[in-house]
Amino acid sequence: MSEAAAPIRRRRRPRALVGGLAGVVALILALAACGSDSSGGGSSTSTSTSAAASAAAGGGKLTVADAGFTESKILAEIYAALLEKAGYKVDRTSVQQTELAQSSLEKGTVDAMPQYVATYADLLNTEINGSQAASVSSPDLQRSLAALRPLAQRRGLTVLDPASAVDQNAFAVSKSFATQHRLKNLSDLGASGLTVKIAAGPECATRPFCQPGLEKTYGIKISEIVRTGVDTPQTKAAVRKGTAQLGLVLTTDATIADYDLVALTDDKKLQNADNLVPIVNTKSLTPKISAALNSLAPVLTTADLAALNEKVDSDREKPADVARSYLKDKGLLG
Repeated sequence: MSEAAAPIRRRRRPRALVGGLAGVVALILALAACGSDSSGGGSSTSTSTSAAASAAAGGGKLTVADAGFTESKILAEIYAALLEKAGYKVDRTSVQQTELAQSSLEKGTVDAMPQYVATYADLLNTEINGSQAASVSSPDLQRSLAALRPLAQRRGLTVLDPASAVDQNAFAVSKSFATQHRLKNLSDLGASGLTVKIAAGPECATRPFCQPGLEKTYGIKISEIVRTGVDTPQTKAAVRKGTAQLGLVLTTDATIADYDLVALTDDKKLQNADNLVPIVNTKSLTPKISAALNSLAPVLTTADLAALNEKVDSDREKPADVARSYLKDKGLLG
């Protein structure tokens, strides 16, 4: 997501905020990520042989990268397990810097990496067409994909099939507040005429997918931003205690119910289509790789992703173990 448009992300995935380019162009995948684990966290330097060359010699060797935060690590481990099942030897690495991750994909030193459709479309659009380029992402997945694929092609990359799992901004209220005011979606909150404080990061004041979007799209009246961050324990605690009535969380956060909160439905689709998608260096790509990674698309849901994140962040399980267990449960790993 472009910094100007990007959706706000969890500390787990600090993709800046709000909108389309999630990782500072800056959020943009930005990723200073949270969660350390044994998957290799910060600056592993495995090397990879291009699959195109190695395929001729057999299964070949590939490198799959994550962006350094929990969710990305889990997805990268899932990709690695699927590729290993397909007969490849897979090295795993973490690349937390957006520019380095992108150059590594383009050069083929990284063969595959999980990304987010809308965010990545805006990132590439900014890189190719300049920082003033208008956002090309939207809440519609197919439109965002149609914008992303030719941009990726210009960088020597192929966009495979996106999953239904989507990591977006979400806005939560306490269950008691929702019951008292009969709130199920964000339109209900706007129609209620209530003035609320929102617990979020300070960037929420200017990001189009946070305060400005809530006000313009839903007519929600926001009197103050309580600066507790994006999807942090402090944000959820503030909403539970009533210090704020609305809190910026994420769709893949499985812990909001632990705080007696409920996320209001984004019924007018303010947020962009940040579905998880594999990005592969085109020279590395083979039909076997496509088939292996595309097998995840019809299976992985947002609820699945939230549960996987919780196992790593709350239960302290290893991303590789969580990934393999999930694939076995879904019948994708034998």
